[in-house]
Amino acid sequence: MNTQPLRHAAQALYYWERRQQVLANNLANAETDGFKGMRVFARLVEGALLAPEAATDFRQGTLTPTGQPLDLAIEGDAFFVVQTARGERLSRGGSMRLDEAGRLVDAAGRPVLGERGPIVVPPGTVEVDKDGVVRVDGTEVGRLRIERLPAGVEPVRDEGTLFVPAAERIRVPEGERRVRQGFIERSNVNPLDGLVEMITVQRNYAAIERSIRVLDGVLERISNDIGRVS
Repeated sequence: MNTQPLRHAAQALYYWERRQQVLANNLANAETDGFKGMRVFARLVEGALLAPEAATDFRQGTLTPTGQPLDLAIEGDAFFVVQTARGERLSRGGSMRLDEAGRLVDAAGRPVLGERGPIVVPPGTVEVDKDGVVRVDGTEVGRLRIERLPAGVEPVRDEGTLFVPAAERIRVPEGERRVRQGFIERSNVNPLDGLVEMITVQRNYAAIERSIRVLDGVLERISNDIGRVS
């Protein structure tokens, strides 16, 4: 008995299920600053079966002015570097503040690293230039570490908006940096587009689910008929 059509349908069902999972996560983070959505695409395996693969969409989100001196955004493909309990991580989340020790930290309280470690900001007027140099009342107190990923590398996602750095660390040289003070990068997920895509995914999932039930019924009937003949 040829069960290949049922196998193909089941694999297609898995593909649409994976797309639905990714879309749901994207939509849940549509308001998360610095979030980068995922995209799922199909790859043919064994000549005909659909296999889902996911990749990060690194398109820049909208840079929104806030007027807050510790809100920072990066134009282009670079990242801030933050310290976590699991090691250094790359981040696009630029909603920053000072902790009790005066260190520059992200929204979750993780130290934002400069070229000499955490940046301690004394009282005064804070200015951050496009190269990531942090000054207080005109005096330099640190330089942000700004890194980018090697070309073609898909990083490992960590919690929230964080990414695990690749083995090859690439420092963005001064002059190529574009840090914007008083701006926040919004999520690059478009909620309306995501909802439309979700409807399409759910319709395709339901259609394949129906086809599987039909195929299963046909195969069961064939099996029963063969059993009666023999």
